[in-house]
Amino acid sequence: LVIQIFEYNGSAVVAMVGKNCFAIASDRRLGVQLQTIATDFKRISKIHDHLFIGLSGLATDVQTLYQRLVFRHKLYQLREERDMKPETFASLVSAILYEKRFGPYLCQPVIAGFGEDDKPFICTMDSIGAKELAKDFVVSGTASESLYPVKPCTNQIWFEIQKASYKKCNEAEELFETISQALLSSVDRDCLSGWGGHVYVVTPNEIKERILKGRMD
Repeated sequence: LVIQIFEYNGSAVVAMVGKNCFAIASDRRLGVQLQTIATDFKRISKIHDHLFIGLSGLATDVQTLYQRLVFRHKLYQLREERDMKPETFASLVSAILYEKRFGPYLCQPVIAGFGEDDKPFICTMDSIGAKELAKDFVVSGTASESLYPVKPCTNQIWFEIQKASYKKCNEAEELFETISQALLSSVDRDCLSGWGGHVYVVTPNEIKERILKGRMD
């Protein structure tokens, strides 16, 4: 059985934009192919109160890349005496990934934060730093195909997710419900990710962190 290296540990990461808020969520499973190693693996990290990053891909590279990013952000804080904007941080992540393009970090980042005037910003990129910006949602990981809200499906949950994702007026609690349903529904369709979820819902004044319980098989 040949498995792509990006699928070795399994992962699911999604970020969505609501009305003056954003949410970022991931699954909690760490596996070695089909064997589950841990059920509390952390894929989403806070860079500062208005900036989060989720890393899917090979778990060892996820941890290495995260440590490098924290180091570079702290240097920026010391030099500039301010936090990094998400657009700047996305360019930094892209540059670090492209720098290693001949022996890349086997990660696919999802970045979410507040930019100018507290406007939500989300983006994702591939393992060599090619950015993909979005206004509504971005996904990455082994469950990324089933995370797309526009996937044709007769399931009522998917219809609700599709409708809510494009309303563009999701309040924080509505956004939490939307992203949670999207995550839990998608990991049920992917045997390499799952075991609950980890969700951050962020507004300019508040950060809410929640743990989701999902199927444990």
